[in-house]
Amino acid sequence: MSVGSPQLRAIVYTSITMLAFAGNSILCRMALRDGAIDPASFTSIRLLSGALALLLIVRLTSNKSSVREHGSWTSALVLFIYAVCFSYAYISLSAGAGALILFGFVQGTMIAMALWSGDRPNVSEWLGWLLAFGGLVWLLIPGIEAPPAVGASLMALAGIAWGVYSIRGRNQTSALLSTCSNFVYSIAFVIILTAITVTSANLTDRGILLAVISGAITSGVGYVIWYAALNYLSAMQAALVQLSVPAIAATGGVILLAEPVSLRLLTSGALILGGISLALVQKSHRAVDS
Repeated sequence: MSVGSPQLRAIVYTSITMLAFAGNSILCRMALRDGAIDPASFTSIRLLSGALALLLIVRLTSNKSSVREHGSWTSALVLFIYAVCFSYAYISLSAGAGALILFGFVQGTMIAMALWSGDRPNVSEWLGWLLAFGGLVWLLIPGIEAPPAVGASLMALAGIAWGVYSIRGRNQTSALLSTCSNFVYSIAFVIILTAITVTSANLTDRGILLAVISGAITSGVGYVIWYAALNYLSAMQAALVQLSVPAIAATGGVILLAEPVSLRLLTSGALILGGISLALVQKSHRAVDS
């Protein structure tokens, strides 16, 4: 594998992106767990930093197309809902559990939309989805090791919002410009959120720094690198590599935040990721056969 080969670029771009996506969970949990920043401020700074970073990237790439010609207010609202629910959920969730719930509901939303549009899974695909759903149920049912209900519900809503956002972005002519536009439009909702929560804002230098890194680097730059990686990946490969995000987030939570890993989290994680992997592989074989 030579330096600069497509295979090497795919590996490098994909690895960086998965670390960035998992980093969002770790950074958010790191900032909120110790009270370095409140969730509303984290959300606002994250989206604002992401918008500024993406605008800078668009300018540096000398793209002549106007940002205003891409994206939409609806996508911006869904992006905002994802970001604000994500932040409030991580007040109580561990990095690994949060990423697992998020990922499960993102995939679940996209599956539901596929079924609604007329896609009919075969037996193996149904088995995969049932395993994944069973894993989510096992993770979320009440018990000593279950994640807090409010945090889990908010992360589930964040996953649904991100799934809808992803589906809406499939037909965009420029992923970079539409993402930049959506981040910029989301600032209108950030202003409303800030006006509502300004009296309860809690800001520290550490909290602001973590929010800026999450917005500008692991979100803004991370999305750009992901779009570059997608040029070298099939749809199935792109879906499968994202299975690594909850595992990376859980590992980062253990190493950086000293978070415990419960048997319930490991079991449900294996069911969710294994089930989704089985369904995706079967779906790919069905597409090839047809």
